[in-house]
Amino acid sequence: MLDLLRRRDRTVGELAELLGAAQPATSKHLKVLRDAGLVQARVDAQRRVYAIDPAPMAELDAWLAPYRRLWNERLDALGRHLDQTGPSKEE
Repeated sequence: MLDLLRRRDRTVGELAELLGAAQPATSKHLKVLRDAGLVQARVDAQRRVYAIDPAPMAELDAWLAPYRRLWNERLDALGRHLDQTGPSKEE
């Protein structure tokens, strides 16, 4: 759902159709995302149009940054270790 909203704003009906889900189930998921602050809704005539709220996503990205660095460092170390202990090119 977030991936679809990342591409462009969508209505509940559009999301339900694209996801192959019932509209009530899609609305429940959107309510959870809205309550979490990840999406915003605006009223357009008789329908609500949903969009990603980028601010919480940026906060999440900032929170994950040290963990990404940690894993990148460890994966780099593993790569160096495998390069040093791997089979020789003569084999």
